[in-house]
Amino acid sequence: MENLKKYCESLTRYSRYKTREVYIGDIPLGGNNPIRIQSMTTTDTMNTLATVEQSIRMINAGCEYIRITAPSLKEAQNLQNIKAELRKRGYNAPLIADIHFTPNAAELAARIVEKVRVNPGNYIDKKKFQTIEYTDAEYAEEIERIREQFTPLVKICKEYGTAMRIGTNHGSLSDRIMSRYGDTPLGMVESALEFLRICEENNYHNIVLSMKASNPQVMVQAYRLLIRKMEEENMNYPMHLGVTEAGDGEDGRIKSAVGIGTLLEDGIGDTIRVSLTEEPEYEAPVAISLASRYKDRINHKEIIPVDSSPIDPFVYSRRETFEVAGIGGGTVPKVLIDLCKTPIENPAALKSVGYNYEPVTDKWYLNDQACDLIYLGKNELPFDAPNNLKVIYDYDKWLGLTDTTRGFPLLTLNDLKRKSKLSFIINFVQVSISDLFDVTFSEIKNNPSIVFILTTDNLHGMAEQRRAFIEIILNEIKNPVIIKRDYTNIDEDHFRLFSSTDAGALLIDGLGDGVWLNALDQSGKLMDAGFINRTSFGILQATRTRISKTEYIACPSCGRTLFDLVEVTNIIRKRTEHLKGVKIAIMGCIVNGPGEMADADYGYVGSGPGKITLYRGKEIVKRSINSEHALDELIKLIQEDGKWVEIPQF
Repeated sequence: MENLKKYCESLTRYSRYKTREVYIGDIPLGGNNPIRIQSMTTTDTMNTLATVEQSIRMINAGCEYIRITAPSLKEAQNLQNIKAELRKRGYNAPLIADIHFTPNAAELAARIVEKVRVNPGNYIDKKKFQTIEYTDAEYAEEIERIREQFTPLVKICKEYGTAMRIGTNHGSLSDRIMSRYGDTPLGMVESALEFLRICEENNYHNIVLSMKASNPQVMVQAYRLLIRKMEEENMNYPMHLGVTEAGDGEDGRIKSAVGIGTLLEDGIGDTIRVSLTEEPEYEAPVAISLASRYKDRINHKEIIPVDSSPIDPFVYSRRETFEVAGIGGGTVPKVLIDLCKTPIENPAALKSVGYNYEPVTDKWYLNDQACDLIYLGKNELPFDAPNNLKVIYDYDKWLGLTDTTRGFPLLTLNDLKRKSKLSFIINFVQVSISDLFDVTFSEIKNNPSIVFILTTDNLHGMAEQRRAFIEIILNEIKNPVIIKRDYTNIDEDHFRLFSSTDAGALLIDGLGDGVWLNALDQSGKLMDAGFINRTSFGILQATRTRISKTEYIACPSCGRTLFDLVEVTNIIRKRTEHLKGVKIAIMGCIVNGPGEMADADYGYVGSGPGKITLYRGKEIVKRSINSEHALDELIKLIQEDGKWVEIPQF
């Protein structure tokens, strides 16, 4: 791999990225330790018993570290009572104080708990969304100001043996960083490094780093760049992984898996926090599922090594392809659903994958998540397909159709060796990495009617498929490629996480013109097609490669939250979930307000008991609205901007 693009040990051989060991109480992370699991309480930090009880539920769910917000001195002081009560009950999980704007609270907490988290974007700087042109000398003066104010905390942590997480958030970069580096992964990395260098000057190394964003693409690029920059300065601090404000339910899990899983695939990450707008004990099982997948990954089948990669891991660029009948080129990635084992007797069979047939009008109505292709294998569609739905058959079945223009063939290289009939519109050719070196493949590459279906059976399947894409790019092959993954003996929860990781990791690097996901449950039954279709579109949404629904950037709640995030998020979702492509941030307090809802179109932010402030982007539009009127006011704002549509009636 080209040195300037190196961010992991290997693109083809799984191995954990080696970081230094950091002790957090009696549970170290980094080095040769397993990936640690953590979450954050949502109770009022001043309510000792509620916080203790919730912490115990989190520990029982699998959390190894417990993070608690300390927005002021009084909460920081009460961490002592929380810790004492937990220890009294026999729970020794290390506690982490979460600090944003209050250095004095951090300095107190560092004397009590095992770790403090500071956000370099707002720990010392005050964010006013101002653009300031700094000379180098003025910038150096700003760094000196930070050094003076941050060094006392560093010395306290060093004296008390307290660990520290320097946790950058994409949306809360300081005005100073934004003015020099912009709203970029590089800005995120430099924000952390400025603080990290001060720690190193004080010979303090008990540090963990994070680069969180609500956009998984930005998050992944920032972590990779952090490693690259650390290596340039001979650093190797452990990394805390997380997609911030991921949301809840399926979307929150998919988005988290895309971001966290992409990094885990390359051995990056020493501790995980999955940020869901749900009770914190529900986060740990998701994180455990993601981390546990890599316990035996090192035993995977060997993948052809690669010395250099044409893929830039720090900047998104979609692989260049030509278009074949609406696939590839400049079109959005497509969703292919396997219905080969699904009885299809009438049009109602397609309703679960987005097609609703109305007999009275004899018309098909498509929702925003209607799949683009279906695979029927040896079955045959007993009615005319909707115009934009492509139907794929096994090659021999397609040859036997009375009218071969009613579908398209799925072939193997062996089928092609027969030199038989092909569709003049589009042919799907299934290949694995080994097929790329077959003479027949070299004869058909860049055929303008062929779309490749890329498969893998490797335990380290994402890396093998990525290696195949590297080979395709190096050989200047421009055919569209659909990513195919098959899962067996799996439940819906694990399928959602694993497929989001495997397909998402490729899509996030601009690889793939579509996804074809298959799953057999523990009984050997094909998983519900509607669920697979919904998951596929969720992955495309999370990777920002195809937007098919409203996106919610919702914080996971904590002791600062001013309203019930789960309840309010669900209420807002019910009124707005039909607004395709609109991004709405739902934040419990101003800490997670204009800063951390970085790329939302609208913000719904708690600003006091029973009060909501509305944002358009990062600008306040209406302050301190009574909460009972806030949702209606949000909808009015969306209507004023011309982004509101009525719910379609079929």
